[in-house]
Amino acid sequence: MEQVRTILLHRSAYMDNDLEADALRSYLKDKGVFVVNLMSSPGAGKTTTLTKLINLMKDEVRIGVMEADIDSNVDAISIAKNTGVKSIQLHTGGMCHLDAGMTKNGLDEIDISDLDLVFLENVGNLVCPAEFDTGASLDVMILSIPEGDDKPLKYPLVFEKSDLVIINKIDALPYFNFDLDKCINWIKQRNKNATIIPISAKTGEGILKVKEYFINKLKTFKE
Repeated sequence: MEQVRTILLHRSAYMDNDLEADALRSYLKDKGVFVVNLMSSPGAGKTTTLTKLINLMKDEVRIGVMEADIDSNVDAISIAKNTGVKSIQLHTGGMCHLDAGMTKNGLDEIDISDLDLVFLENVGNLVCPAEFDTGASLDVMILSIPEGDDKPLKYPLVFEKSDLVIINKIDALPYFNFDLDKCINWIKQRNKNATIIPISAKTGEGILKVKEYFINKLKTFKE
């Protein structure tokens, strides 16, 4: 009897995407465009944080934003209205993440010829976006206080992959059972090299530190 052939589609899909992501990173390096992949669960404050951050940076850096969602263009409209920077909406067709091919399509549409920095706001999800390399030069995630301090234990991959972890909504600390020191320790157990910056996108506390982080990363990238 002929032996049954098993094809590992899951592995193949990841391998193909990784190759495409590496090629995209090289392309972006040649163009001098720094792409940041921003991940979080829904409601963690990605768009609010981006708005505060962009308004602090836009006079120094040419910025574009790609907003990814399953549907709607609410976030892209909000960014364009409240910051004035170039912003486009990406619809994933029901998929809960972006991959390198989708990122490249978005970059072609936004036109990166006059940009230094592009923020890619990934679909709100702590699982799928961490599994697919988007081709970005930097991976960032936002964890908000109402989500709980145990998320590094429950969703390890997104913390392991992130170069920067922003802990948002620290103005809400008095109202939630969230141990900030314990959470930071758990993040470091998952990723000892991660930079961790607590902020409040609502009040602006800590946003300057995030700005300095990105400015320094961009300078290093351009060297």
